[in-house]
Amino acid sequence: MRTIICEQPDQWLVTETEPPAGELKAGEAIIRVRRIGICGTDLHAFKGNQPFFQYPRILGHELSGTIERIAVPNEQGLHVGDQVAVIPYIACGACIACRSGRTNCCTSMQVLGVHVDGGMRELLAVPTKLLLSVNDLTLEQAATVEPLAIGAHAVRRSGLQAGETALVIGGGPIGLGVMRIAKALGATVIAMDVNEDRLQFCRSWAGADHTVNALGDNPLEELAALTGGELAPVVFDATGNAKSMMNAFNYSAHGGRLVYVGLVRADITFNDPEFHKRELTLLASRNALPEDFDTVLSLMRSGAIDVDGYITHRAAFDEMTDHFPSWLDPRTGVIKAMVEL
Repeated sequence: MRTIICEQPDQWLVTETEPPAGELKAGEAIIRVRRIGICGTDLHAFKGNQPFFQYPRILGHELSGTIERIAVPNEQGLHVGDQVAVIPYIACGACIACRSGRTNCCTSMQVLGVHVDGGMRELLAVPTKLLLSVNDLTLEQAATVEPLAIGAHAVRRSGLQAGETALVIGGGPIGLGVMRIAKALGATVIAMDVNEDRLQFCRSWAGADHTVNALGDNPLEELAALTGGELAPVVFDATGNAKSMMNAFNYSAHGGRLVYVGLVRADITFNDPEFHKRELTLLASRNALPEDFDTVLSLMRSGAIDVDGYITHRAAFDEMTDHFPSWLDPRTGVIKAMVEL
């Protein structure tokens, strides 16, 4: 079967590999991969900047497809031919996090396309418990459920309430998902980015109420003016940039919550007296839980999330490696790239 492997940083191998063969394992299905969303993890992995990563690796964790083989009956009620979205997080089910229902931060977490080989291939064996039936959605919608669920998890983790103001730093795919989910919750959203085109997209697609350019004359003053001098009670940083993540403390209101959604391969430092003075709550947000996937699916089905507008670039599977370099360049205006099989 056709397979694309990231052999090492900046190097693809387009090859043929053996398809899943033999008897199905208990609780397993074989899916034919139909769509692969490209995210920051894939971009960072290709450039050698992704933590928790080893080469060679078959990338791809934002996946949708159709079931090729599955044991029937199964607990999920799935059948051959069903269209599915994939939850790419393989948790052990036994560690302290899993026992408390927080499988998203399992101590031995394995994410498809990161810790184990992912979906940049025609056929993929997946535990049936990680498949979501989405026969009523498009393949594109199904492949974007996972990145949007990350935003839903961050919003839920923050405790954001309707009527509160949220500052979302970073107008990439994850930050946009945070904005869209926060708006659906009834929050006032302020988007911050360094790119005016991205900020316009935050307004048009995510419904951001206000925007602030982080490279402007005084973004802190702009934020203060928008919030009556109180700053933001909830701040999300979805940049994966150490400088931005440290600056985010300055934008948090007294008694506020700061949520790191982005991941950076660096140390983060902050001024402790200022942190204590404001009695800030600092939170990390990792992956997503089943209820976050449910939130996104509900919003998609209601029409509250427009996936067509979210996907800005497309490429056929056989042409992906030719297009990939342009997806690394912000000047191309890429938000979400989608690979089609």
